[in-house]
Amino acid sequence: MAAVLDALRDVLGSGGLKTGDDIPRKNFGDASSAKPHAPLALLLPRSTEEVSRCLAICNTFNQRLVLQGGMTGLAGGANPQEDEIALSLERMVGVEEIDRDSATLTALAGTPLAVIQSAAEEAGFMCGIDLGARGSCTIGGNVATNAGGNQVYRYGMTRRNVLGLEVVLADGRIVRSLNKMMKNNAGYDWTQLFIGSEGTLGVVTRVVIPLHPRSSGLASALCGIDTFSDALTVLRRFDSRFPGRLLVFEAMWREYMDIAIDRSGLAQPFGERHEITLLVEATMGDDAGGEEAFTETLAELIEQGVIKDALIAQSGSDRNRFWAYREANYEFDRVLPKGSHFDVSVPLSRMAEAVDLLRQRSRGRWPNSVLIVYGHVADSNIHLSLFDAGYDETVGQEMNAVVYGIISDVGGTVSAEHGIGFLKRPYLAMSRTAPELDLMRVIKQALDPNGILNSGRILAPA
Repeated sequence: MAAVLDALRDVLGSGGLKTGDDIPRKNFGDASSAKPHAPLALLLPRSTEEVSRCLAICNTFNQRLVLQGGMTGLAGGANPQEDEIALSLERMVGVEEIDRDSATLTALAGTPLAVIQSAAEEAGFMCGIDLGARGSCTIGGNVATNAGGNQVYRYGMTRRNVLGLEVVLADGRIVRSLNKMMKNNAGYDWTQLFIGSEGTLGVVTRVVIPLHPRSSGLASALCGIDTFSDALTVLRRFDSRFPGRLLVFEAMWREYMDIAIDRSGLAQPFGERHEITLLVEATMGDDAGGEEAFTETLAELIEQGVIKDALIAQSGSDRNRFWAYREANYEFDRVLPKGSHFDVSVPLSRMAEAVDLLRQRSRGRWPNSVLIVYGHVADSNIHLSLFDAGYDETVGQEMNAVVYGIISDVGGTVSAEHGIGFLKRPYLAMSRTAPELDLMRVIKQALDPNGILNSGRILAPA
């Protein structure tokens, strides 16, 4: 260990390598429930070249690394293990270029998403990636986990918002394609391989993202409906009337709203409670006719009995009030007992069935448990939590088996937007076939034969 640390210190200097009590607690664990642990050392490179030299040294010594970004992950992927050195990109920060003609932005991987969003807005554009952790998550972490978020239905996952990458391989080789073009069909698009790989194949150090025109004429509504079938009717109606304009389509099932109102203290939005509450937002343009068309579509759906109640935002404060319901889940851990949290996707055609099964089996196994279901829905993604006063590690494992079993039965996936990491690795085979897993192992072996990068994340260590 002394030899590898000495070699790394020669590259980074004393300030770029921390050990013992000098390692900040924030580098012990991410935002997941995985047990935090101090790394053997913390590496803080300032450039791609330093990352390259560090990886080459670690590869030579067969020293395992855990890669760290903003530490906002929920799958345990950034938590150090006993034999790992942490490599953090927190010093590799900055928007290096905004190319207005190409409508692209190039940034170092450690740059917080909020910084990128702000730079895009100042240049008259917008970034298509947006998620709740925008202030602390990094663009490199977004790429590594293929992050989702609030605007996926319109702008897609992070994968659809990457044009070029710079990556350092396990042996220190730098592979660079800072492409700015929408069309580049010259051979394999190797960049896509690293998006969503959770740091197991290489270290993303630079990212080129496409920029979009700023949205205008944002219209927001909160709607109460009785069935998921009605939710799909609302979704398809807005899609057909206003193609490409639907920005947000969030759903909160009855139990979720009960907790938000009865435990978290939010005001009841309607005269009665409904099976599902929808938060709908669309960009209707600057023309006054756009807002009128949005309102008319809602009125038509109310007249047809699809929507039972609706509120339309008349101001920014109204919109913030609507979003307070969707973001109430961040406080649920404070007002409810401990529980397990899930990020899954379900085919829309089987969403109602999945929620019914979740209710039936959770109540049958844990009669006093609280199940909440909410999520982005239009892109098939729901989040759910199962709380119980008797929760412990054993109960948590039982909950995982029940929930992931249901998701598998309805043809869903155990991970929608938070990755696999350590926590979901035991359940990956529920969503991927044996040949797919074999192919993943072949790719891992080819790019990281010594298994030094994020070992045990996604796949069991060799």
